[in-house]
Amino acid sequence: MSDDGVAEVAARLAAARRRLRAAEASAGRPPGSVRLLLATKTMEAAVVRAALVADRDGTDRPAGELPVLVGENRVQELVAKAPELADLAPGWHVIGPLQSNKVNAALRWAACVQSVDDLALAERLQRRCEAVDRTLEVLVQVNVSGEATKSGVPPAAAADLAVRVAALDRLRLRGFMTIGARSPDEGVVRAGFAALRDVRDEVLARGAPGTADAGELSMGMSGDLEAAVAEGATLVRLGTAVFGARPAAPA
Repeated sequence: MSDDGVAEVAARLAAARRRLRAAEASAGRPPGSVRLLLATKTMEAAVVRAALVADRDGTDRPAGELPVLVGENRVQELVAKAPELADLAPGWHVIGPLQSNKVNAALRWAACVQSVDDLALAERLQRRCEAVDRTLEVLVQVNVSGEATKSGVPPAAAADLAVRVAALDRLRLRGFMTIGARSPDEGVVRAGFAALRDVRDEVLARGAPGTADAGELSMGMSGDLEAAVAEGATLVRLGTAVFGARPAAPA
């Protein structure tokens, strides 16, 4: 990757961080209360490395703010990039649909799976974690918009699913994830994010075993992070805001 390309990624990351800080301030939230995850779908490992190195330089990161995380939609990309970036030891999250036959490959690298949307997948993750003697952080994905193109459990069923996932002893339920409504109406988008917050609050209020640490809200992307932060996001997933337009995905 050229020096100019590295500098452009670093500049975009700094701009994204400033945008996130501004959103926090506008929402009356303290700096650093929302963590940044780099959504690296279709990005080459060298491009991801440039962002990680810029983040670790820390010149644009407020004191005490945690380093960025890295999220992959496709397991095949995760297993291709992770070895090339192992020296930087990023925290890898699976943020796209996870097929049962990809669980073994995903868990070689992933610290968290954000896309648990049914009990069968949770139980498959549980069995694999038992086999390799590890624990795994998970988020329950909720389809707050009801759009057929989006994965996730319906909001009305999300709390019950979360309680059942939390009962699996090799999984650590950390919270909830959603993809915002595809709408130009900010009110519609914010309503969806508020619905995810309501699911989280319901689960915490129940006090079921394994749910005490389920406070994370992974919501908001490059186009709607301000709405997500206003509604309580603790983690935003940014791709184009940091990397620019995505190249075409491999077949």
